[in-house]
Amino acid sequence: MDTTFRDGFQSVFGGRVLMNDFLPAVEAAKMAGINHFEFGGGARFQSLYFYLREDAFEMMDKFRSIVGEEANLQTLARGVNTVMLDTGSKELIDLHAKMFKKHGTTTVRNFDALNDIENLKYSGERIRHHGLKHEVVITMMDLPPGCTGAHTVAFYEEKLRDILDSGIPYDSVCFKDASGTSNPQKVYATIKMARKLLPEGTHLRLHTHETAGVSVSAYLAALEAGADGIDLAASPVSGGTSQPDILTMLHATKGMHFDLGGLEIGKILTYEKELQGCLEDYFLPQEATRVSPIIPFSPMPGGALTANTQMMRDNDMMDKFPAVIAAMQKVVEKGGYGTSVTPVSQFYFQQALNNVVHGPWKVIAPGYGRMVLGYFGKTPVAPDPEIVKIASEKLNLLPTKEKALDLANADPEKSLENWIQKLKEEKIAITEENIFIAAACHEKGIAFLHGQGELNVRKISEMKTDCKEENKNMGSGNYTVIVDGQKFSVQVAEGDNDIQVVAVDGESTTKVADGGVSIKALLPGSVWKIVATVGQMLQEGDVVMILESMKMEIDVVAPKAGILQSINVATNDKVIEGQVVAVIG
Repeated sequence: MDTTFRDGFQSVFGGRVLMNDFLPAVEAAKMAGINHFEFGGGARFQSLYFYLREDAFEMMDKFRSIVGEEANLQTLARGVNTVMLDTGSKELIDLHAKMFKKHGTTTVRNFDALNDIENLKYSGERIRHHGLKHEVVITMMDLPPGCTGAHTVAFYEEKLRDILDSGIPYDSVCFKDASGTSNPQKVYATIKMARKLLPEGTHLRLHTHETAGVSVSAYLAALEAGADGIDLAASPVSGGTSQPDILTMLHATKGMHFDLGGLEIGKILTYEKELQGCLEDYFLPQEATRVSPIIPFSPMPGGALTANTQMMRDNDMMDKFPAVIAAMQKVVEKGGYGTSVTPVSQFYFQQALNNVVHGPWKVIAPGYGRMVLGYFGKTPVAPDPEIVKIASEKLNLLPTKEKALDLANADPEKSLENWIQKLKEEKIAITEENIFIAAACHEKGIAFLHGQGELNVRKISEMKTDCKEENKNMGSGNYTVIVDGQKFSVQVAEGDNDIQVVAVDGESTTKVADGGVSIKALLPGSVWKIVATVGQMLQEGDVVMILESMKMEIDVVAPKAGILQSINVATNDKVIEGQVVAVIG
């Protein structure tokens, strides 16, 4: 399967590639003889609405029109989460399958990051119900050194037996390693085990990434063990954090008894040349092209790695990336060994970021906390009891053993009626597509449907233009200056507007009214929602506003009881770490 246009884009560009820029390469891939594509779903669903002002369903329709009706077009789904970061109700899970079938999908690869089989049952049944092929998945990785209890061949055998015993309908089976950390010997033994256990004729695949440098060896091991298929990508979105290149595997299998679809090197070269031309203006992050020897210690999937570094660049936090990756090891160890794949990989990263910025376990990322408390399903092993206790206290949530699907069904905000009502309130047309976009993307989905979404694509030509404009005239905005070796974040405004300087330790130099206390942003990001109003009496801990940073919603709360004297920002404003966003007296 050619993963270029889904996992390739996600793993290299954080999913931020505009459809009209890449569709000519789809035609070239078809001419090269490729007829099995990963073309949507996963993070490439939300990213179109979050960053590209594009409709994923429209993109899928155009893709299908190019490759024809016979091509096997595959998407990625996260079990009870479908293409959302949160769990979905039965109504939303059913709507996901229905809409993806309507918009050209042939096969849905369906996984659960916790390998909780309960999270695959209903989603698998609805995929089949709507006439799609269901590729059921077991997620893989190697644990950090010293960790035991899961992610062994025996663990995967237990999960495969659970799938077979559950009666989940499936058409093929995939072992998916999003971080590329599974060592080749374990891959060989796992595929051998599965080959013996599965009914004769069952299509069996391996998916991995080159991030840890062992993907080609892992693929050769899987093929020798009896795998029927592997996933590859085309340059320049191959290797590094993505899948091995098609040409690389054609070379690696020379003289062996494997057939990679009868592909011809000359035609693949033509396809890759066309793709390189389509993407030549896109900024290629250096971390996307690297093999990282430390990834097995802190397993971060390729698709999440570059998505997170893109966000860190957006928020001027890239300097913290090495420390965050290092902190991930402890987060994985104490979190119950969920596989590092979306959404769990994002939970790991968010918690590691919090541990670096605020100190270990001082702030609990909502996703990570809800995971260890059981709200996404059963983790492979029990999370660290102390972390469960901290998460429960910080999030004001009790641990649960209820099924994730049952919890989602009981949540009225996850009902179709809730999202239909929201569309009515926003005066947006009530279509099944719009309902699902809003339910999957929340406020950003609503903004897209209003034609207001954010456009955030890193193109080299635009970056050069921005640099020239900045050099010519520094306008209003946030800037960093250094005075006598000390770094300050400065807000610059035209005219007589108030400005604010924030020292590196976050202490504002702006004076506030006598008795007033500054309320500061804990992380850089943007203002998502302002909850309180000036003049309102607040109690300690009351929410003043909600920031969005690194895919997290961060409550900014009152540090003491008092009257809110001022709100210094507006909705959608960008804020920097330590910036005074409000004052309470």
